[in-house]
Amino acid sequence: MPQAVEEYVVSGPESGPYAITTGPDGALWFTMVHSGRIGRLIPGQKPTSHQLDADSGPTVITAGPDGALWFTEYRAHRIGRITTSGQVTEFALPTAECGPFGIAAGPDGALWFTETAADRVGRLTTEGKVTEYALPRAGAFPSAIAAGQDAMWFTMNQANAIGRIGMDGTVTVHDLPTEAAAPVGIAVGRDGNVWFTEIAAGQIGRMAPDGRITEYPLPDRSARPHAVTTDTGDRPWFTEWGANRVGSIASDGTVSVHALPTPASEPHGIAVGPDGALWTALETGALARVAPTQAPTPAPAPAPAGNTTSTSTSTSTSTNNQRNGS
Repeated sequence: MPQAVEEYVVSGPESGPYAITTGPDGALWFTMVHSGRIGRLIPGQKPTSHQLDADSGPTVITAGPDGALWFTEYRAHRIGRITTSGQVTEFALPTAECGPFGIAAGPDGALWFTETAADRVGRLTTEGKVTEYALPRAGAFPSAIAAGQDAMWFTMNQANAIGRIGMDGTVTVHDLPTEAAAPVGIAVGRDGNVWFTEIAAGQIGRMAPDGRITEYPLPDRSARPHAVTTDTGDRPWFTEWGANRVGSIASDGTVSVHALPTPASEPHGIAVGPDGALWTALETGALARVAPTQAPTPAPAPAPAGNTTSTSTSTSTSTNNQRNGS
């Protein structure tokens, strides 16, 4: 049987809810990329929001180590911070027109973010000090970023690779087996597995702690998988932006997909909510809740497309809408 799915309207379709996270206050916080707002929802209550510059383009949002929420402003080329009471602080970045997109709190207590237009990964302390690290490949378009136990992992959308950056700034690049896969979303489980979406290939990838990459083709290869997260049991959940679904992968590789109630709702970001359910931001103006209360109905189980140890290169250098995606 399919999972129970509910939708909560949080804005008009012109606002574009995009990314979502759980805040330290037990609320869901989300970006509204088109209207320049940061939203907050406690299920059962009326949603609230806070206005930024209308053209700032808030994109990805994450809970910080300081009890606040941090987010990228893709069009304003800034990093923003908002307290749970709604006070906003914004930080300009050293590199002009850098296009910050992904952001996540690191194991070192700083915020790490990607600069899509500058081929860099940035580090921002909670006091506002910024350090930028250049990537070894030009035109890589670094996108989403996630924290591991001792490093950050990020997708390189146009380089067809995922990257690892250590706390000392050393970057390692892992090429993907499938050409032109265009990875976007990324998440790291507590078991050390790194999961990522291949939006152009219609696959979900997994890098094991030993460096081996496995790719899982989706039943619908045109589904455009966008974001991915892991639940409390380390099961990956992902959005199918092009197919209006949320999916998951079981430990045996079985892919299950769950249709959303509203047609063409454009699911983007996904996160585990304070209630343990999966929540996704729908660009058409709502948040959807997928309750993992029973075993999902499996879609036809595809065999992994490839299983290979990736090649990698390393470097260590520092200085002081998604391609193939949406």
